[in-house]
Amino acid sequence: MQAVTEGDRRKEVRILLGQIQAHPERDWAEARRRIATLNKLIAAPPRPRAH
Repeated sequence: MQAVTEGDRRKEVRILLGQIQAHPERDWAEARRRIATLNKLIAAPPRPRAH
């Protein structure tokens, strides 16, 4: 299993925002919640890796 990096999270946010922008007529409530969660994880200080 690979660790999820900050870069992975930022990429997911970019993809979701692109999808929302391309199709504003859809219900994006779940995607917006995911973006909020990802932004919180990105803003949080890095946690030490468990060994």
